[in-house]
Amino acid sequence: MDQRPADIEGLIALMARLPGLGPRSARRAVLHLLRKRVQVMEPLAQTMQQVAERARECRVCGNIGTDDLCAICADPARSSDQICVVEDLSDLWAMERAGGFKGRYHVLGGTLSAIDAIGPDDLRIPHLVARIADEAVQEVILALNVTVEGQTTAHYIAEALAPSGVGISALAQGVPMGGELDYLDDGTISAALAARRRL
Repeated sequence: MDQRPADIEGLIALMARLPGLGPRSARRAVLHLLRKRVQVMEPLAQTMQQVAERARECRVCGNIGTDDLCAICADPARSSDQICVVEDLSDLWAMERAGGFKGRYHVLGGTLSAIDAIGPDDLRIPHLVARIADEAVQEVILALNVTVEGQTTAHYIAEALAPSGVGISALAQGVPMGGELDYLDDGTISAALAARRRL
């Protein structure tokens, strides 16, 4: 019979919900935290509490920050005539890690999916269309994952933005079919950005 206290079991169950962690990995992580309570667990708990209280979605692009505008949208050095559209925050962070893009972003929050009943209004697509109408954007770069859902979303966005006359391009070479940006190396992302193609 399991003799672990209920609160420790609860922590293991919560940790097991995190991406990449199953029950066994969660148990190992919790044991490590318990062994390193002062050095790791307490600072982690404090930092998580601070982030939970302060983190908010950027009102312009959907990135995460601690103010109404994220650091990228608030940076006057970033180009405002290019918007890179990404599926999720992990993709934005991957693009930033690669260091090749100096414009601004738009985070959709997912992709269109008939199976999951996710339509354009469930994503930040209407907000993107409004941004293009309001801002002096010359190019929209669709940096969506090369999956069926990602490509379906890219085509939908291209059609929705066509009346605006804005240039629309997509990442090119180096992104394999079925590939996700977060798993690509920085050089591949930079090469795909540099060799983007018009849609």
